[in-house]
Amino acid sequence: MRIAFYSAKSYDRDSFNLFENQFGHQITFFEAKLDKDSTSLAEEHEVVCAFVNDILDKHVLKKLKTRGVRLIALRCAGYNQVDLDAAKELGLPVVRVPVYSPEAVAEHAFALLLTLSRKTHKAYNRVRESNFSLEGLTGFNLHGKTFGVIGTGAIGRAFCKIALGFGGKVLAYDLFENKEMKKLGIQYHGINELFSKSDIISLHCPLTPETKHLVNGDAIQHMKEGVALINTSRGALIETKSVIKALISRKIGYLGIDVYEQEEDLFFKNLSEQILPDEQISRLMTFPNVLITGHQAFLTKEALGQIAQTTLNNISEFEDGKKLTNEIG
Repeated sequence: MRIAFYSAKSYDRDSFNLFENQFGHQITFFEAKLDKDSTSLAEEHEVVCAFVNDILDKHVLKKLKTRGVRLIALRCAGYNQVDLDAAKELGLPVVRVPVYSPEAVAEHAFALLLTLSRKTHKAYNRVRESNFSLEGLTGFNLHGKTFGVIGTGAIGRAFCKIALGFGGKVLAYDLFENKEMKKLGIQYHGINELFSKSDIISLHCPLTPETKHLVNGDAIQHMKEGVALINTSRGALIETKSVIKALISRKIGYLGIDVYEQEEDLFFKNLSEQILPDEQISRLMTFPNVLITGHQAFLTKEALGQIAQTTLNNISEFEDGKKLTNEIG
């Protein structure tokens, strides 16, 4: 099938080109983000392949439909960027990649946490300037800490196992308790109890109307003084203005985020020569105890390979008229 591939980066081309011939599809890579102004690029393509910050609202979906698009193939797990009701109304199936190397994201969450806990980013910059002083680099052990994990899907479970390996005590919150995790000694609690008992909180749940701004002013009040908060899931799980206030008051001692609620116009772009219009992320970047990465938790060779294979297989299932294993809705 002919695929219009939006928001394409070099690593996307490399990973998808490895499997393009195996599945027999024809991919046209576009650097442009999918929005109302770029739907014309999908002309003469039957499939649109989109990523997390592409826009798939009702207006865009209607335009794609009129241009002959028959399938929306997301190369990501999240789908809050898609108007699913409009897609159903238009007869446009939406497929996704529900799981791709959960260890990649879980390990990145720990990369953020370890960097914050041992200040290796600061030490690296010092040594580059021949400054070998240890002043101001005192960190803290992960061993013996209580980890609070919100969401025990594939990524959350991978995070729990790593936390246990560090010698931590792990608490979890999920609407559905996982038997495997309980056998490993992980204790499920109500969310406020988890907030109050955890030294480190890591978010691994989807973004839904119920979870939007899960971490807000009220939730932060339940947390320990100096808590470490990690988010590699969805940016809008965190109410940024409340987190900034908590950083100023030192209620939150450390913040590591790979996602941001207003990342749509920031991430995956080189803005180094521009003044950032977003005051909240600019403010976050001034804190010495905040670490931000630009939605790179998924970016490993293993994960990219799994994303490519699953996406192309989803498209093959549609082409062959088979049941769509990873259809949303």
